[in-house]
Amino acid sequence: MIAPALRGGLLALLAATLFGVSTPLVQYFGTGLGALSTAALLYAGAAVAGALLRRPAHQEAALRRSDLPRLLAVVAFGAVIGPVALAWGLQRTSGASASLMLTLEALFTAVLAWRLYRETMDARVWVAMALLLAGGVLLILGQGRLGGTQLVGMLAVLVATAAWGIDNTLSRALAERDPGQVVMVKAALGAAVTALLALVFSESAPRWGAVAGLLAVGATGYGLSLRFYLLAQRAFGVARTGSVFAFAPFIGAVLALAMGDRSVSAWAGAGGLLMLGGVLLHLMESHGHAHDHAALDHEHAHNHADGHHQHTHSPMPEGSHSHPHHHEAQDHAHPHVPDAHHLHRHG
Repeated sequence: MIAPALRGGLLALLAATLFGVSTPLVQYFGTGLGALSTAALLYAGAAVAGALLRRPAHQEAALRRSDLPRLLAVVAFGAVIGPVALAWGLQRTSGASASLMLTLEALFTAVLAWRLYRETMDARVWVAMALLLAGGVLLILGQGRLGGTQLVGMLAVLVATAAWGIDNTLSRALAERDPGQVVMVKAALGAAVTALLALVFSESAPRWGAVAGLLAVGATGYGLSLRFYLLAQRAFGVARTGSVFAFAPFIGAVLALAMGDRSVSAWAGAGGLLMLGGVLLHLMESHGHAHDHAALDHEHAHNHADGHHQHTHSPMPEGSHSHPHHHEAQDHAHPHVPDAHHLHRHG
């Protein structure tokens, strides 16, 4: 079985790659288009992807009525404020600059997860966070040395990183639900709100080429990426997923360079190496000790080979499945990360 840290890290890297690639593409297809219209098209594409990625109820836990308040908050921060601020900022700064600024999303996410969820942050994780932050600082300093970056655009991207940091933290409670359904509902509501606002503010109608491009980018860089992100949170915890996801800005900066953006300097290489070191530290994490599990009732996708799901079925289903189930209290020792079954405190 794949170690939980490695599995979560790989899922977070997949999410980071898809989202990182999307940033310079949003700038390219969104040229001359209003920020609200851009956000609406991105999340319309994500909603379609989410609908196609939904799983049957016996495989993944469905959203519940009690999830609505949190889901609305996630929509507000992650599907309205975040993408609108990013799209607005992208029209006022370079794609590489915006990509690199997004590094700070990991910092907002990790600090919120540490404070709100009490996720353990041992020495290895703190060193990884320091490497990621140092890499982001080098990247941003490199951009500043080149000049020409408009401060107002960069500040808008900073607002987007803060909004997505809050979104990432709030999404943790939804990570046990069907990620396809979460993506579909979140994206559909976000697209509806931003499209309505685009009409209210009389933004110009987009060209068909821009429509097709932004729908495709939204489906992959926002829809499919968010699905992988939620699965990573489920396996890996909020702070660790956010930290590994911080590699996305470097990926976006490299693509922006390939697309003709010449604002990236040698500083980007040094910053990228530091970020890569932080990602590798997370992938090599092995946190294990004796710990207690209190009795618990909940519902999420699971299998019976992980040592935590010992209930029986007749007949026993094959592979991953979902249903309400009970965990007896137990204590044992094994490598683990802050997933739904390991939210215990550390002295």
